[in-house]
Amino acid sequence: MPPLTSTVPPMPTPQLLSDFHRAYQTAGLTEPLINQFRRIILLHYYRQGRDLPWRRTQDPYEILVSEVMLQQTQVERVVGKYPLFLQHFPDLEALAQASLGEILQVWQGLGYNRRAQALQRLAQRVVQEHHGRLPTTRAGLEGLPGIGRATAGALLAFAFGQPVVFLETNIRRVFIHFFYPESQRVTDRMLYPLVLMTMETREVRTWYYALMDYGAMLKKMVPNPNRRSAHYSRQSPFPGSDRELRSRILRLFLEQPEWARETLLAHLADDRTPRLLNNLVHEGFLHLDDNHYRLASGLERRS
Repeated sequence: MPPLTSTVPPMPTPQLLSDFHRAYQTAGLTEPLINQFRRIILLHYYRQGRDLPWRRTQDPYEILVSEVMLQQTQVERVVGKYPLFLQHFPDLEALAQASLGEILQVWQGLGYNRRAQALQRLAQRVVQEHHGRLPTTRAGLEGLPGIGRATAGALLAFAFGQPVVFLETNIRRVFIHFFYPESQRVTDRMLYPLVLMTMETREVRTWYYALMDYGAMLKKMVPNPNRRSAHYSRQSPFPGSDRELRSRILRLFLEQPEWARETLLAHLADDRTPRLLNNLVHEGFLHLDDNHYRLASGLERRS
């Protein structure tokens, strides 16, 4: 890691950022520019880095839980739910054997319940096929339910200390801010080489945590650079959405695990309900038998 003797402030001035960008355009990613970039990111981390519970562990399962929870969910909400989830399901075996209702009950408040379902299916797969140990390769991780490219990369870096390249929301924000301050439609393919070349491989966990924290700071300080990403899409409002109604349906089944179809439709009184119920059955959350819906156990459908 470069010595932290630089007097560069953690939040570069517009002039410094302009000079940085001009130097990058003129000479490319030179070693002095890489060192300057690292110092800025690391200075902010050592001064204002966040103390988050999943950063205090190297247990792959505990890191897995945090990464799945953090998908499309604010850090503050995850901080409150994370220890409770680990208290109920301390390891992959406990999660694999739990009922879906138990898992969803603890998951309530995080949203996107399919993540909880996928996490249990992942646990079942790992217990059955990998002797209860998470794979340590990108291909092995991406073959598991609910694990995409970004989550696989985060697991390899944070759980196994591997110097892999990955992008997520905050990291993408940092690289667009520094290297493409005036560009539109910045693709991840344009950013991957920069992530690789600037990576601090000796302490990859610290480096990626520092990037994430700098990106989180940028979100509060400047217009969101991610809006200039080719991969940016604005999340639709939750109130009145299908997601809200799905969540309401599942809460009803957590309170009462079986409902007659007509009773449920009358109770919800929403024209979208039949379609969403069909989706929930197809996805394995509910079972339909003789015009009665019941909450799936989570152990009935393994993949």
